[in-house]
Amino acid sequence: MGLLYSGDTEYLNGTVPYILEGLKLAEPVAVAVPGRNLTLIEAALGDSAADVELIDMTEAGRNPGRILPGVLLAFADNRPGPVRIVGEPVWAGRSAVEYPACAQHEALINFAFGDRELRMLCPYDRTRLKGDVLADVGRTHPTLSGADGDRPSGEYAPDAVVEKYNLPLPEPKAAEAFRFDIARLSAVRNFARERAEESGLAPDRVEDLVLAVAELSANSVLHGSGHGVVRVWRDEDHVLCEVVDEGTLSDPLAGRRPAPPGQIGGRGLVLVNQVADLVRQYLRPGSTVTRIYFRP
Repeated sequence: MGLLYSGDTEYLNGTVPYILEGLKLAEPVAVAVPGRNLTLIEAALGDSAADVELIDMTEAGRNPGRILPGVLLAFADNRPGPVRIVGEPVWAGRSAVEYPACAQHEALINFAFGDRELRMLCPYDRTRLKGDVLADVGRTHPTLSGADGDRPSGEYAPDAVVEKYNLPLPEPKAAEAFRFDIARLSAVRNFARERAEESGLAPDRVEDLVLAVAELSANSVLHGSGHGVVRVWRDEDHVLCEVVDEGTLSDPLAGRRPAPPGQIGGRGLVLVNQVADLVRQYLRPGSTVTRIYFRP
């Protein structure tokens, strides 16, 4: 359910009774919202806050691709029966480059949980978020809530949102390309490490970038066309790496859903989402473009 709110009072009126109702029903409750809003809710809950899992979404969900496997499913899958979550993945501080991944995340939630007993409330600040973002709320949530109560969304169309933001990514001004195949997997890691170090990425983040490149290039070889191209460059805010291959990634939840226990493989994209600050993909038949972002 999407909650459209304006100001702190509407925010608390929309979230706190929802949380307390869950606690009264003995449902496990998690609240994953940006830090300031988390503080507001914690204070309003008083002693009841101790019974709620409180998560700062600006940290745990900085990369929208991390929210499903690392926050929502991580909470729900460890608890039997119905669970209740307040999740706020979109806030006014989100950048334009992050938002498409946020919208796709919101569209995929219902598919990710399937028939699981889940109640989820997603707050959106209608005074601070842009009109196109607010328009997407009705497309990604079957029910909308606000000061006037709840109503069904006549615009609900999550598949259309996933496709709407499946967009070609802007070309970098200058980025050296390295072509790889199975014989050059070690070389592609060395290439990524050298370019990341030259770009000024912190040493621990260099290791994260190299790990992500290793996973993506291995996926290209094993599950794609057997070869691919990697590029590394820097813009004003990030060190970026892009892996392109001729494979077709047909599962929109790839990388957003943990592999079942005992399954061999299927963890590479989840790991990439875990270590990167942002992951964007452009998917079409015969081509998969994965771009990963790291803050210097």
